[in-house]
Amino acid sequence: MNKEEQVITGFRDVFNKMVWLNKFKMEANLKGYKPSEVHCMEYIEKHIDSNVTKLAESLYMTSGAISKITQKLIKKGLIESYQKPDNKKEIYFRLTEQGKVIYTIHEELHQQFQERDKAVFEQITDEQFDSMLRFLEKYSKHLDAEIKKQGILLKQEE
Repeated sequence: MNKEEQVITGFRDVFNKMVWLNKFKMEANLKGYKPSEVHCMEYIEKHIDSNVTKLAESLYMTSGAISKITQKLIKKGLIESYQKPDNKKEIYFRLTEQGKVIYTIHEELHQQFQERDKAVFEQITDEQFDSMLRFLEKYSKHLDAEIKKQGILLKQEE
């Protein structure tokens, strides 16, 4: 296995371990909520004037899937939709008080996970962080370009 494959495999393994380790606590504390619903609420809380398009782009889901999730969240009383007085066409979302409770639980769990993993991150130098961040930014931009390229191809095929 070359270094490139080792890096990709390493990222995948670390990500999968994090998901597996966090899964049980998340499910126990957020029972009855799917990860996609919780991440949708997280985005809505952290971004003003969240709409279906912004959610779909951020969560790498289709607009149709986001519409279904937001309708479920509205029915559960976790989010509400609103429109701006100057733009009656666009529909935006915000958390209800009940939604903010779920959001807070989710954020507290993330804090616990960060605290659990702090021992590793305390050993990383600023230079190492900067190097890793540069790599992630470069790789992310490459993947964005590939996504855009494939999106163009898909539109051309239609």
